[in-house]
Amino acid sequence: MATFVKFNSFVEAVMKEKHNFGTDTLKVMLTNTSPSPSNAVKADITEIAAGNGYPAGGLAITTTSAVQTSGVFKLVLVDSTFMASGGSFAAARWAVVYNDSAPSKELISYFDYGSSFTLPDGEPLVVDYNESAGFFTLA
Repeated sequence: MATFVKFNSFVEAVMKEKHNFGTDTLKVMLTNTSPSPSNAVKADITEIAAGNGYPAGGLAITTTSAVQTSGVFKLVLVDSTFMASGGSFAAARWAVVYNDSAPSKELISYFDYGSSFTLPDGEPLVVDYNESAGFFTLA
């Protein structure tokens, strides 16, 4: 399973109202260049080349719920599935989540798959956002 890492700037972006998880469009993109927790915006990340089913900018993420209960906010997302078609995707290792609606496309987190992989034609890659525990909680 991929390891979840949040970008340091995400905490500040939340406090400065750059994210509205009830209405903003979140996306996930793939990269083979190591992200750093100090990266802040999409432009800091080198995305893999579009093609063979991989769309430039990655995939839009569907939000299941973004609610607060008893002082704890929980964001639940539907898993994203990349599907290679017409050939393989370029090599990737990290899936990066960012806010496509935010002013500078602020980064949220990334998942490290541990080593580079090439998604062969016809094969899926599912980015698991942990629907039971939620993508993240804030207490």
